[in-house]
Amino acid sequence: MSIAVRVIPCLDVDAGRVVKGVNFQNLRDAGDPVELAARYDAEGADELTFLDVTASSGDRETTYDVVRRTAEQVFIPLTVGGGVRTPEDVDRLLRAGADKVGVNTAAIARPELIREIAERFGNQVLVLSADVRRTAEGCEPTPSGFEVTTHGGRRGTGIDAVEWVQRAAELGAGEILLNSMDADGTKAGFDLELIRAARAVVDVPLIASGGAGEVGHFPPAVEAGADAVLAASVFHFRDFTIADVKAELARHGTPVR
Repeated sequence: MSIAVRVIPCLDVDAGRVVKGVNFQNLRDAGDPVELAARYDAEGADELTFLDVTASSGDRETTYDVVRRTAEQVFIPLTVGGGVRTPEDVDRLLRAGADKVGVNTAAIARPELIREIAERFGNQVLVLSADVRRTAEGCEPTPSGFEVTTHGGRRGTGIDAVEWVQRAAELGAGEILLNSMDADGTKAGFDLELIRAARAVVDVPLIASGGAGEVGHFPPAVEAGADAVLAASVFHFRDFTIADVKAELARHGTPVR
């Protein structure tokens, strides 16, 4: 029997509020994270992802408080990312109620962090969050044409994104959250080329993120190799529901929970 594809709402949290923009810019308020999390739990979400979008410069305590309050309200797995720099940060988030923890910027700066977290807490706890964009015009292209970025998508690295997710999986990342910055918030569909490229080099579960605008966008992401599909604004602003997405996936023969 095939493993069911997970449908995951993403809460981008800034100063204790859920926000959403386009290509990581022009953020607007989308509500209270604890209230939204409870709603998604009731609506059949398989998991929740919290990304603290200003953690690299902000006060982490806000996130710990939100995680604690959310964990008391919902009973589905909760992944939290943003500003995680050490195994101690992971320990604190797990104690606050997170089930999995996402790492991004700090892992690019020091890849051994991935191994350290995996060895201490297990691969299943560690999600590599990769904010990926096509190589900018005028810049030296990477072998795959995609590069990873840091600091909430604001800084390019010149590191090939496909090579990076492969290395992260080898170091112990149990899952890859693949976020297309080019597609983020555009509602034009997932970046299928990016999903296929990552799927070709990793065996760990792959979460497709960035670009969902209609229920018809989700089945092609799964066909391209995603094990889970993630979206934000379309759920926050009720363009359609989690149940609508699951019905569309099922209609295409994809197992869902």
